Amino acid sequence: MSTPARFDRGHTDDLISFLGASPSPYHAVANAAARLEKAGFRQVAETDAWDGTSGGKYVLRGGAIVAWYVPEGATAATPFRIVGAHTDSPNLRVKPVPDTGSYGWRQVAVEIYGGTLLNTWLDRDLGLSGRLTLRGGEQRLVHVDRPLLRVPQLAVHLDRSVNVDGLKLDKQRHLTPLWGIGGVREGDLIDFVAGEAGVAADEVTGWDLMVHSVEPPAYLGRDRELLAGPRLDNLLSVHAETAALAAVAARGDLPYVPVFAAFDHEENGSQSDTGADGPLLGTVLERSVFARGGGYEDRARAFAGTVCFSSDTGHAVHPNYAERHEPGHHPMPNGGPILKVNVNQRYATDGGGRAVFAEACERAGVPWQTFVSHNSVPCGTTIGPITAARHGISTVDIGVAILSMHSARELCGADDPFLLANVLAAFLEG
Repeated sequence: MSTPARFDRGHTDDLISFLGASPSPYHAVANAAARLEKAGFRQVAETDAWDGTSGGKYVLRGGAIVAWYVPEGATAATPFRIVGAHTDSPNLRVKPVPDTGSYGWRQVAVEIYGGTLLNTWLDRDLGLSGRLTLRGGEQRLVHVDRPLLRVPQLAVHLDRSVNVDGLKLDKQRHLTPLWGIGGVREGDLIDFVAGEAGVAADEVTGWDLMVHSVEPPAYLGRDRELLAGPRLDNLLSVHAETAALAAVAARGDLPYVPVFAAFDHEENGSQSDTGADGPLLGTVLERSVFARGGGYEDRARAFAGTVCFSSDTGHAVHPNYAERHEPGHHPMPNGGPILKVNVNQRYATDGGGRAVFAEACERAGVPWQTFVSHNSVPCGTTIGPITAARHGISTVDIGVAILSMHSARELCGADDPFLLANVLAAFLEG
């Protein structure tokens, strides 16, 4: 029998707040950690010795977070139930020497991060966010959430063929934001950002900065059945997984050790110390086993019984480009989470994983859909296959169907975020 839903439209209201407060991966993990702290979790340092006591713990590393809850009675060989996601989104990121410009304009040098839809960053009011590293290693988050930069498009009068031949953008020449007039002043941007962060500019020795749209997320449509906003790929999943872990931890008596893992750098291959292809997740899981008195045999048994849901956004059928989609698989907004399948292992789902997902949806009382790519359209990928291959863990790729993926502003069904959260909670409970 289906269990009653834990989350409702209030979950989506909270997602809107989370998206607005999380313009960078560093903000996203800080906000997820704050929510887990309210649920009784505590941060542990990777450099400290860990104990095997029950309760909720989490580790932060850059733009990544791994959190887990050890229930009373868990043994060293108790398997894990993992929900995974990523914190990064395609955007424009500030170069090491940021101050540039020409012809009397002050501009900011940026590098393209991930597979972003370049045109969606044009003529949009942009803020600046990320982190500063100070002398001695302290890191300070910064969030300038007001119109600061803009990438102006060339007027149609100067490009008469643009609406016929299409927009052609050179990544180096055409995507440099402007932020004032008066010419280049060396150190100008970092002086400004340091002031916004409340620190002296000469204390700043490093930075990881990026731009973001300052237009807030919002419900859309006559009946407000859609949600438009930035970074739905993939903070929608990060937010849902944070909520699901906090909810199941409140229950306490669990047959598995539930885990939430959100990684950075998925959009460019996951190969970093904070990416899914790095050692972070495996190290945390192993240390949890060893802290509970286990050895290699317990680790092997725990991993063999572990299942991971890799949650990332997928493609809803586009009404203007339906021919790009597989004819028999047309995911719709508010139709429930999607099961993502690709036999060439761009997604890690197999028949056994489908059964686990279907059971979680049934227990949560949530409908679900299936996504598979058109044979003539290359399939994207996620952290799912990486997690399965790197750790030998059974992994299922799922998510929420959206439009405008990798745009500066994406679109999903307003009901799907809380439907996903309910399925994740049912899965983590086992």
